[in-house]
Amino acid sequence: MIEFPNLGIHLSDVENHITVFGFDIAYYGMIIGAAILAGIFIAAAEAKCTGQNPEDYFDFAIYAVIFSIIGARIYYVAFSWDMYKDDWKSILNLREGGLAIYGGVIAAVITAFIYAKIKKMSPALIFDTGGLGLVAGQAIGRWGNFFNREAFGEYTDSLFAMRLPLNAVRSSDVTELMKEHMETVDGVSCIQVHPTFLYESLWCLFILGLLLAYRRYKKFNGEVFLLYLMGYGFGRFWIEALRTDQLLIPGTKLPVSRVLAGTLVILSALLILICRKRIAVKAPDCTEK
Repeated sequence: MIEFPNLGIHLSDVENHITVFGFDIAYYGMIIGAAILAGIFIAAAEAKCTGQNPEDYFDFAIYAVIFSIIGARIYYVAFSWDMYKDDWKSILNLREGGLAIYGGVIAAVITAFIYAKIKKMSPALIFDTGGLGLVAGQAIGRWGNFFNREAFGEYTDSLFAMRLPLNAVRSSDVTELMKEHMETVDGVSCIQVHPTFLYESLWCLFILGLLLAYRRYKKFNGEVFLLYLMGYGFGRFWIEALRTDQLLIPGTKLPVSRVLAGTLVILSALLILICRKRIAVKAPDCTEK
């Protein structure tokens, strides 16, 4: 059961997998796969529109996808080590979730630099082109969290409040406030939470629309990607504050994704301002006498 009571949405039987020939296939993996494919084709379409060779991006995607998944998993495991230190085999089990987008982005950026050097391409142009596919993929991929009943926030009774059975979520994600407001629906104990996966999915769609509208006005290669980092980081900073499954910097109570998001917002904004100012100085208004 997954419900949005204040919207009047009641889904009584939401599975997290399908079974094919006796083998369970998680919706999480299927959605991540769909997100990757969508991102690749959007990047290839943008490459064609900007006079680049789309095949370069199909080739790049092979490496970027592999290393991004590895990076996303390493990032998640590194900041959730207590969950895996006694069962190393579980590190390889991606079917239950456990991918951190910032780890994937970091790995993709490193891969792009190496690929650009080998292919003698502009890494900044790769970032601008691939960034559109990346944010589109994030908007789709977040729905994997919906089927896994994860990546939600604290208790709320707001318009978008989501109700989940207590026995369908990880106990570590359940707070005292949720327990205080627990309800019983058809004999099942339920918690009511912020659907932060939904907030982030909608925010990513907004960022995608912004980038598509802005890209024709960019002044330098890399500006669109910097705008993505700034926009996504801004949204992630406040959305992450709602979540109850935050990854913390070891030895502190600081959520690593909030720290990273805030840092990227500031650095991206500064880089855009600095680069635009330098371009303005090098290319003064030709109407001046």
